[in-house]
Amino acid sequence: MENDGHRTVLRRADDTVFLYAQSGRVVTQYWMHLAVAGMELRPGTALDGEAVIWRDGRLDFAAAQSRAASSATRARALAARHPASYACWDVIQHPDPAIGDLRSRPYTERRAYLLELLARCCRGQAV
Repeated sequence: MENDGHRTVLRRADDTVFLYAQSGRVVTQYWMHLAVAGMELRPGTALDGEAVIWRDGRLDFAAAQSRAASSATRARALAARHPASYACWDVIQHPDPAIGDLRSRPYTERRAYLLELLARCCRGQAV
């Protein structure tokens, strides 16, 4: 993806979800509705993707960047008007400890695990 949204890692912990910017900064407060949706994932899952905002049938990069740079209060107001979606393209960590860290595995293998994880939690719906 090319500058369509805000690059974000989504990590499902035991009792919550954290979202991280590419810099490693926690950005959950700006994308809280994505964190709530991410609770459908199994604990121990970490995904790589982008928080994106659709407006008028197109991805709105400026809206995503504005959300990421806003205050938590303003981010909630923006989310109410223009909710974000999570465009996920990779799985970093599998919740099954026997599989675990997938970063060194070939993309085709990671992609298969990603599809399996999303099918189990979301039944084809966007997270």
